[in-house]
Amino acid sequence: MQLDDQLLRYFGTADLGALTPPALASGIDRMKVDLGLETDRGRRFALWALLFMLGSAPDLEATFEDDADREAARNFMDLSDTQG
Repeated sequence: MQLDDQLLRYFGTADLGALTPPALASGIDRMKVDLGLETDRGRRFALWALLFMLGSAPDLEATFEDDADREAARNFMDLSDTQG
């Protein structure tokens, strides 16, 4: 998954700053639907991580069945928190 490809898919642009609030909300809603339908662990994690960076990630317990996936998500949150 390439970030620019995902941004184009869900938002129609790679420039999130150019989006109107309704367009951003609509793209996030589509991402959440796809997250719920995704069965590939890597793709699921990538969608969740992008949602996290947009401030819209669903709860870890509801998103990831596997303990290792939840731990990876916690690590991602910790790392992204220290990078800001």
